[in-house]
Amino acid sequence: MATLNVKNVPDALYKKLQARARRQHRSVAQEVVHLLQEAVEQPAPHSILELRGLGKELWRGVDAKKHVERERRGWE
Repeated sequence: MATLNVKNVPDALYKKLQARARRQHRSVAQEVVHLLQEAVEQPAPHSILELRGLGKELWRGVDAKKHVERERRGWE
């Protein structure tokens, strides 16, 4: 596993990271890794075929027409 050293982190930012880590019951290092993962990993898109049983909140803000067009292009 790689090691990442970050220099010149402003004190105010570090204190915010510490507080956030404490709230999440993580170390600062674990919280930084978690935040980096969220920032760089894109969530897997939902298939329209999986709609059954999923809540509306997962599809809020999704343009249905564009979603269907992307799905159809994937079948070609």
